[in-house]
Amino acid sequence: MRENERVTSATRQPETPAADIPPRLIATDLDGTLLRDDKSVSPRTVAALAAAEEAGIEVFFVTGRPARWMDVVSDHVHGHGLAICGNGAAVVDLHGGPGAHRFVKVRELARENALDAVRLLREAAPGTVYAVEQTYGFYQEPDYPKLHMEIPDNLAPAEELLAEDGPGAAEPVLKILAYHPSIDPDAFLTLSRLAIGDRANVTRSSPSALLEISGPGVSKASTLALCCAERGISHEEVVAFGDMPNDVEMLTWAGQSYAMGNAHPDVIAAASGRTVANNDDGVAVVIERMLERR
Repeated sequence: MRENERVTSATRQPETPAADIPPRLIATDLDGTLLRDDKSVSPRTVAALAAAEEAGIEVFFVTGRPARWMDVVSDHVHGHGLAICGNGAAVVDLHGGPGAHRFVKVRELARENALDAVRLLREAAPGTVYAVEQTYGFYQEPDYPKLHMEIPDNLAPAEELLAEDGPGAAEPVLKILAYHPSIDPDAFLTLSRLAIGDRANVTRSSPSALLEISGPGVSKASTLALCCAERGISHEEVVAFGDMPNDVEMLTWAGQSYAMGNAHPDVIAAASGRTVANNDDGVAVVIERMLERR
């Protein structure tokens, strides 16, 4: 989940890894990857996704976005209609369209773990403020900045929001968001992982110091692996695309993976190949070449 900013780097031509095993599934991040900076899906990308589905290759959107933000691609789902949201915390059926999605799988963050993460991070990084993402609700602390262009369902300290009798007690917690106004984003991620340990999975997809904290072992990669196992698809048969640290595990897991031309350095190091930037239709470029080889 990103704000309306971007991480930039020089655009370069695609570097294509060896592809001995024909791909059966494409897993692509959205913001900074499939979507252009204006949050649109280009006509070229729409055509490439449709061509892949027509060729029998499943397409999965794998994003940090919550389900309610999936309207940007709801017109472009094919076949199964499933998307992995919240960095792996939920598998969502988008066939119903905006506002009518159905949760197929939920991998929640236990409230006890969430409270531990809040406590430990408050101690390690004073000044951190929090928001709580649930299946349908969004709650935040009063000092949490307006990063997401939406009105929270409730304002209260994180400890109250995460209490067993808190305002969203009827819904599972998918992740908590932790924001710090002054720490370097990468330093904040490293510090938080050391402080929280195995109580939760910590990552980031924003260019600011905004962390996304999910249940232990919950990531884009682990949920994608579950979805692939249900379909009899091996990791060698998956092609993945991404641009930010929350994509690293997925890119490492997939048989073929591509960092975007605008990707974070950790993503470039993790991927087996590189394509051009999101604004230059980097995902479509690779899909078109892949289909030509078939």
